[in-house]
Amino acid sequence: MQNKLQELTDKLYNEGLAKGRQEAEEMKAKAKKEAAEMLEQAKEKARQIISDAQKESDELKAKAENDIKMAAGQAFAAIRQRIENVIVTKAVAAPVAQAVGEKEFLQSIISAVVLAFNPGSSESVPLNVILPENKQQELEGFLKEELAKIFRGGLDISFSKNISNGFKIGPRNDGYMLSFTDEDFTNLIAEYLRPKTRKLLFGE
Repeated sequence: MQNKLQELTDKLYNEGLAKGRQEAEEMKAKAKKEAAEMLEQAKEKARQIISDAQKESDELKAKAENDIKMAAGQAFAAIRQRIENVIVTKAVAAPVAQAVGEKEFLQSIISAVVLAFNPGSSESVPLNVILPENKQQELEGFLKEELAKIFRGGLDISFSKNISNGFKIGPRNDGYMLSFTDEDFTNLIAEYLRPKTRKLLFGE
């Protein structure tokens, strides 16, 4: 009886021990599996963070390169424009100012513009003509005597310190003036010279 009881006790003990060991192994295996899954998730998250960071870095690099290229292009265009302006202005400004400042040339331009307002018609409108104050002695007689005889619409002649060279003209009552200063002629001629100058300088 005592032996059977001992055998039963040993059996129950061994079965419990075996079951405990099995459960422990299962728990250990489960823990290992969960740990491996967590490790893999962590690795995947790290890879994603690195990938996102690399992508963001590449985008920032590309944007910076584009910004640098754009800024360089704008700076180059501005420099070219300045060079072009300096060359064209120096080539045109002095000769134009000299020509517009000559009495005969200025008289011929004024006459042509005044006559364009239809002096032979009864519908000719009275004109305002504004000239440089420093040209008053040279041009006042010409305008009041010779040009006034040709143009029958009437001329109001004035001289201004605000005009250094050339003249302005317009209908007396219409509120607008056409400008023919040396600066206007320079800008006009420069527009024709710019394409040629650009081609010579930059091969365009």
